[in-house]
Amino acid sequence: METILSPRSFYPLFRTPLFPQLQPKSSSGLKPICCAALRKQPSQSIKQSSYKHTSWLDNVHQGLAALAISLALNFSLPILADSVLASEFDVLNDGPPKESYVLDDAGVLSRVTKSDLKRLLSDLESRKGYHINIVTVRKLTSKADAFEYADQVLERWYPTVEEGNNKGIVVLVTSQKEGAVTGGPEFVKAVGDSILDATVSENLPVLATEEKYNEALYSAAKRLVAAETAFLILVAHRLKTTKENLTSKPEKRQTRNGVSSLL
Repeated sequence: METILSPRSFYPLFRTPLFPQLQPKSSSGLKPICCAALRKQPSQSIKQSSYKHTSWLDNVHQGLAALAISLALNFSLPILADSVLASEFDVLNDGPPKESYVLDDAGVLSRVTKSDLKRLLSDLESRKGYHINIVTVRKLTSKADAFEYADQVLERWYPTVEEGNNKGIVVLVTSQKEGAVTGGPEFVKAVGDSILDATVSENLPVLATEEKYNEALYSAAKRLVAAETAFLILVAHRLKTTKENLTSKPEKRQTRNGVSSLL
């Protein structure tokens, strides 16, 4: 007799799995950090190597830049020093200005002031015969002060007494805020010691201290021109008075009786 087994009768046999399923273990048991560390190590090593390479190049660039700056300073400072030294000596070697009466080596005078000085000093020379030169320098690197330098300019520009007799030199040193006036014998006589002292003690240093260089030099030039004009007027008046006295002196006339009479 055949026994027919229904499918449900086999169900308990297959309740326990023939192959146990692989269950994932708890995350606490695994240590994925090691794997992550192994995976990240190549990228970190690349970054470190690139950082070292970049920092090395930066150091090289900084060193080259520092070397370039040092060389530039070492070579440029002597050139700057030579230019400063050449400034005051160029004034001596270049000679007096031809038509402008102004040698503004310091570069502190405006165009208007230069024009006014030229008009004032050219009028003085044409009417009275005195010639004044205005000189500005930034700094005197030699041991000479403004007065010694002004004498050097006068002697270099006009080496003989005849050439410098009626010439005057006005020097202004902008960095030292001092000035000087010198000239030939006839020029000094015309201006007078009192005017020379007042010009170098009032006009030039006081206004130069306030950096009013244009006003300082123009006011000094006007003072010298006025002094020379007044001197020439005084000289002309004296000559006229002397001539009148000579012409008005009575003449003696001998009479027949031997008595002289005045005419």
